[in-house]
Amino acid sequence: MTGSLGGTVVAFPGRKPLQIGFSREELTQILDLYGRMVAAGQWRDYAMDFTRDAASFAAFRRAAERPQVRVEKRPSLRGKQGMWTLFGEHGQVMKRGHELVGVMAPIERRLLKAVDD
Repeated sequence: MTGSLGGTVVAFPGRKPLQIGFSREELTQILDLYGRMVAAGQWRDYAMDFTRDAASFAAFRRAAERPQVRVEKRPSLRGKQGMWTLFGEHGQVMKRGHELVGVMAPIERRLLKAVDD
């Protein structure tokens, strides 16, 4: 549904949405960082997954390996440790938080280090 709701899909009251997705602003932030990492030669491919419980964005150095990082949005954790999680290459949790910008900060630091080298 678009218009005054800002382009979001609203489920009927009392129902869970069929899948979780990224808002336009969230996707813009993620893809902006992805583009800068590609330009720096760090990433070459990405994948997105949307399920009933979570939406995730994974970035790869090469298409045939596991993702170097994965950013996950899980709204059910919004009131707890935050709905955003950054996972490392081996599945370890690198950062959790309530704001996407803060969760992506370790990747931003990695980008600055790669540009300086």
